[in-house]
Amino acid sequence: MAGSFFRVACPDCENEQVVFEKVSSEVACAVCGHTLAHPTGGIAELEGEVVEVVEDRTADALA
Repeated sequence: MAGSFFRVACPDCENEQVVFEKVSSEVACAVCGHTLAHPTGGIAELEGEVVEVVEDRTADALA
C-alpha cells in the first residue's frame, strides 16, 4: 500500500500527532480537537506543520 505517515504539529496547541497522508475521514487533534487532516479522495489536505516523515511508503521508496 502506497502512502506515507507524517508527524503533524497542531496549529492550536502544538501537539504532535502521526497522520496517514491518504485519510478517509477527518482526523482531529487528540488534545484540543482541531481538525488536522481533511480527506480529498487522494492525498489529504493537512492543517499544521509537517514535522517529519515517519514512514515513507511511496512507490519510489519501495523500489
